[in-house]
Amino acid sequence: MKKNLLCAAMLLASCSAFAAEQHPHWGYSGDNGPDNWAKLTPEFGACAGKNQTPVNLSGFVKADLKPLKFSYKTGGSQILNNGHTVQVVYDAGSNVVIDGVEYMLKQFHFHAPSENQIKGESFPLEGHFVHADKDGNLAVVTVMFKEGHENAALKDLWAHMPAKEGDKIALSPAFDATKLFPKNHEYYRFSGSLTTPPCTEGVRWIVLKKPVFVSKAQIDAFRKVMGHDNNRPLQPINAREILE
Repeated sequence: MKKNLLCAAMLLASCSAFAAEQHPHWGYSGDNGPDNWAKLTPEFGACAGKNQTPVNLSGFVKADLKPLKFSYKTGGSQILNNGHTVQVVYDAGSNVVIDGVEYMLKQFHFHAPSENQIKGESFPLEGHFVHADKDGNLAVVTVMFKEGHENAALKDLWAHMPAKEGDKIALSPAFDATKLFPKNHEYYRFSGSLTTPPCTEGVRWIVLKKPVFVSKAQIDAFRKVMGHDNNRPLQPINAREILE
């Protein structure tokens, strides 16, 4: 439990980016890129694990997956640029129930292009909605974005997107994360890890089947702010099953 609580605490600082001043610098290319994450420090050793994310979701196993029970409030209170992603910090009070357990929404952030794939298809943008239960166990709900018409919710969010690493901007009024979800909440499920150091395993992954639209201009705006792709390469499925 202590390990999970520590991971949750790190996640709150930034699930998608470890505090650079306390841990070795990591990135998405070169000597500090994904192929070398596990070598940067023993704390990142899990990055060489057998149950890592992202994956190509395929070879699905039929299962009696229960409907997701979202109870979200308008709680996106701050948007920040940590150099690895653009992240929205979410106030307490929003949750999703999985297997009868309540997971509280802590933050959400984005990757471009997508990290996970669905049946070999990559998407231009992927959103990760990061949750933790009372014991620090993690669950990530994933939304894929497909190029098409402008996304009205992202338009509001991108209007406040910090252009410089380290910048934080308060969101007023607070942002409603449900506006980024498709109406259909059918999903795939698998066990995986954080997609960034420390790559902690035992994370419940919920990937919504239906993508939502995002315009090319909105994709380009995010990529311009990042200045680089921020997606980890696909990892082996190994013995895991992808449930649907």
